[in-house]
Amino acid sequence: MKVLVIGGGGREHAIVDAIVRSDSTASVYCVPGNAGIAAQAKCLSMDPNDFSGLVSFCKEEGIDLTIVGPEQFLSQGIVDFFMEKGLRIFGPTKEAARLETSKVFAKHFMKRWGIPTAKFQVFNSGQRDELEDYVKNSKYPLVLKADGLAGGKGVVIVNDYAQVKVELTNFFDRKVFGSAGETIVVEEFLNGVEASLFAVTDGKNYVLLPSAQDYKRIGENDTGLNTGGMGAFAPTPFLDEKNLKIVRSEIIERVIEGTNAEAFPFRGCLYCGLMITANGPKVVEFNSRFGDPETQSVLPLIEPQFLDLVLSSVNGELNDFQIKTGKEVSVCVVAASRGYPGKYEVGKEINNLDFEFDDVRVYHSGTRFQDERIVTSGGRVLSSVGIDRNGSYAVAAERAYRALEKISFEGMYFRRDIGSKVIQYEKQQGAK
Repeated sequence: MKVLVIGGGGREHAIVDAIVRSDSTASVYCVPGNAGIAAQAKCLSMDPNDFSGLVSFCKEEGIDLTIVGPEQFLSQGIVDFFMEKGLRIFGPTKEAARLETSKVFAKHFMKRWGIPTAKFQVFNSGQRDELEDYVKNSKYPLVLKADGLAGGKGVVIVNDYAQVKVELTNFFDRKVFGSAGETIVVEEFLNGVEASLFAVTDGKNYVLLPSAQDYKRIGENDTGLNTGGMGAFAPTPFLDEKNLKIVRSEIIERVIEGTNAEAFPFRGCLYCGLMITANGPKVVEFNSRFGDPETQSVLPLIEPQFLDLVLSSVNGELNDFQIKTGKEVSVCVVAASRGYPGKYEVGKEINNLDFEFDDVRVYHSGTRFQDERIVTSGGRVLSSVGIDRNGSYAVAAERAYRALEKISFEGMYFRRDIGSKVIQYEKQQGAK
């Protein structure tokens, strides 16, 4: 089996690792990859935006399967292009990926199919006066979302009208989100507990992976700016069986029904970003691929089955597939460069990556080789994932943080409260 993984972040490192652990005989290639991925796959110095070049490589090398990590390639139609050339590829078509690439499209789709989500209104930059009139009479807090892709950072919570004015300047005048922010979705604020859920589907059937909860804010106690994700744990006990049943019937199954009825069947990974409210689960957002850093936390819990799962999705054979999980839990902590998510430094040597701890995985995100050394090359640098086979989040977190005590680079930053709420919940349950 020859597999090509497209992308170069922590998510892709976790995917490569899961493939290798699923099938030790698999030959794995990655475009562009990173310094960590290079230890398990052959990283290719190709342009991932050159779809024709990628197709030529796949045909020449006899690649059996391609897995797409980042959303931007899905939005550009890489799946459509590969399928037209007769190549197997995991991910949704450009049209189906609009559930992620356009917040407006997704909200209207959810409204048509009765999928529970926050109430909303849509405004573009030419409707600024109407938008301001609308928010003057709205209940705060409100949520402002850029319509297009913004690297997980195009969401702002506003607490009053004055803050709205500031953010409209950012969206429309300063264009901090570029063209992605020319149209805005204004949503009611949902109170509750967040959860992330991956549903791998072949367009008709689907398989749920262990749930997760991620941490978007840069600061501890969920303060500061939004990031691409500073950590996660899996599974989350806060998504119970009652709410999971609702997610299945009112969200995932309606997405599958709706996308088929509207002639753009969704195949690949449907990421459901959820808020578990007092009135049940509601969709915060859909993504059309595995999330980061949730993937780093989830895949170690199912890795022996990962490659078969993806192949079954691509081949339309998920009807009898079952994920087998036990008591395993994981906690993922992301180490970032100084200054992230703003302007950050790169080129800092990373030390002590050669340690070995049981049940710890270190997935690289922003790393590269420089003069035979591994140095930082991005805002989020690596993820330390602790795993406990006996189901203790406290033990998993201790393992993740113990690894980060070994690793070092100048300006290294990570949150020290990842998993704290679920650990407290775990203690309360144990005391009963």
